[in-house]
Amino acid sequence: MSNTVTDLTQLAGAIRLETLKALTGLGFGHYGGCMSVVETLSVLYGEVMRIDPGDPDWPERDYFVLSKGHAGPALYSVLALKGYFPLEQLQTLNQNGTRLPSHPDRLLTRGVDATTGSLGQGVSIAAGMALSHQLAKRSNRVFCILGDGELNEGQCWEAFQFIAHHNLHNLTLFIDYNKQQLDGTLDEVIKPFDLAGKFRAFGFEVQTVRGDDIAAIRDAVLPERSGEQRPLVVILDSLKGQGVAYLENLKNSHHLRLTPDVRSEIEKAIAELEAAYV
Repeated sequence: MSNTVTDLTQLAGAIRLETLKALTGLGFGHYGGCMSVVETLSVLYGEVMRIDPGDPDWPERDYFVLSKGHAGPALYSVLALKGYFPLEQLQTLNQNGTRLPSHPDRLLTRGVDATTGSLGQGVSIAAGMALSHQLAKRSNRVFCILGDGELNEGQCWEAFQFIAHHNLHNLTLFIDYNKQQLDGTLDEVIKPFDLAGKFRAFGFEVQTVRGDDIAAIRDAVLPERSGEQRPLVVILDSLKGQGVAYLENLKNSHHLRLTPDVRSEIEKAIAELEAAYV
């Protein structure tokens, strides 16, 4: 599969639009952290990952783990757009009887590889997947997105040490470095200090790219890695609410309940995206 940056930009716009529509139809949700991973999801599902929406359990597929499970609505949007389930199903987000809960559940949602939401646990699941593929000498790749606030969980760093020790070069990590978490900015809660330096000390190759730079994200992860290379972590220098000016400028957009004024602003953003991408 080979898509141009224009194609992937179009897909990113559609993911952002469908995610906003689903969250706004619900009236609340994790807006900020969904928006900041849109471009990465576009690159992974639009070009990099080997997938078959007609056969979600295809043994030769690549695997994806959304360790920051609160961004589930963005994952659902790209799955629907790629044909795993009907687009209309997005409007059932987090409602009674839905197959699209607020956080991913592999037993409910077609195309979800791992149930996540308890922060810190997804990356351990991804490490186990990657090790199993390595031991069985399978060529499947595993990709995992973590939140920067999630790195406050000690389990993450245990997993990172495990990944480097076993040289799981078939696993690529993304850190959504949007610099905010539920209770405030990273610097207010727990300073991350030198993230790139810490990952290098833990035995990783590190690349830092802008979280909305589709070409740079693709170039970082498209080549398959060999056993001579260390595991890769891509630090996404992103913005909370990325791609939606109103959300980017909020003091904290981690989780929003829509007041009439907030709904009005987001509906304006939806209209702008529809004009650009529909």
